[in-house]
Amino acid sequence: MREVAIVAAGMTQFGELWQQSLRDLFVEAALEALDGTKADHLDAIYVGNMSGGQFVGQEHLGPLMADYLGVAGVAATRVESACASGGMALRQAFLDVASGASDMVLTEAYHGVTFPGLYAMIARAHMEEYGTTEEDLAAVSVKNHRHGSLNSKAQFGREVTAEEVMNSSLVAAPLRLLHCSPVTDGAAAVLVVPLERAKEFTDRPVRILGSGAATGSMALADRQDPAFLDAVSLSAGRAYKMAGIRPGDVNVAEVHDCFSIAEICVTEALCAVDRGKGGEAVRSGYTSLGGKLPVNTSGGLKSKGHPVGATGVAQAIEIFEQLRGEAGDRQVKDAHIGLAQNMGGSGASSVVHIFQRV
Repeated sequence: MREVAIVAAGMTQFGELWQQSLRDLFVEAALEALDGTKADHLDAIYVGNMSGGQFVGQEHLGPLMADYLGVAGVAATRVESACASGGMALRQAFLDVASGASDMVLTEAYHGVTFPGLYAMIARAHMEEYGTTEEDLAAVSVKNHRHGSLNSKAQFGREVTAEEVMNSSLVAAPLRLLHCSPVTDGAAAVLVVPLERAKEFTDRPVRILGSGAATGSMALADRQDPAFLDAVSLSAGRAYKMAGIRPGDVNVAEVHDCFSIAEICVTEALCAVDRGKGGEAVRSGYTSLGGKLPVNTSGGLKSKGHPVGATGVAQAIEIFEQLRGEAGDRQVKDAHIGLAQNMGGSGASSVVHIFQRV
């Protein structure tokens, strides 16, 4: 397999974008990614999307997006894996380039929906097994909104207090409104090329060091431990193995915090913190900017927004910017290795990518 790099990225504002169509968002993010790279062609496009047919009545997105981008004729495919659609699209682009089949691949994604009832049950299971509290859940929201307040493209770029979170409307006990990510419009795109050609397009490429994907039981009742995300653990193990690193080598991570409990469970499944210690890691500042392992420096799904299909690619863009030293007030000092974790549904599918500054 060839080594692979991301050389450019583009992302729209996230939020309720009533005046922009699905096609408008796609083209805006794609053109931003391609602008200035001197890329004179594309070999393939992977479009991550969960619910275009249901939400806007549009299917067959691959050729549609190639046409509107002005590259009709390019091989273009839609990838769907619920909330992990963007991450899986990036994985397909990575494998396409790594195999030697393509040199210039664009990954693009957008649109979304959420699952509060299932994550409320996961939260209850985690609370009963490890003593996690509602205050722990609130601490995730407070941290990610603090990070998101530094991100100009975040849907909710303002800080919140623990009191605001705890007093927000109950959605599905114990989850409250401010424990939940929003439904978001937005698009994100990255250009993936062979590492050996990366310097043709940028002097600061970011290498995709590893990629791992896995699935788990759809039904929580079928899982051995509903408080532990097996698919995340499996996908992370595969990504770590391909990358040749250990969890402790990661300097910054973007994880799938569709609900505050999800970040706690994911950090444990990634072996970033000990099992049952995810809440404590947030409270202690371990996962905050300035901490040992900053998590969701973009604001995460909770503050930046969650367009579902675009989420996995947007996570990769945050890591891309962090490793290039372009994150501004969110910049993590001396970040060399980054991780992005994206999952579908209540953790039935998960994809993890490891990135390295070149």
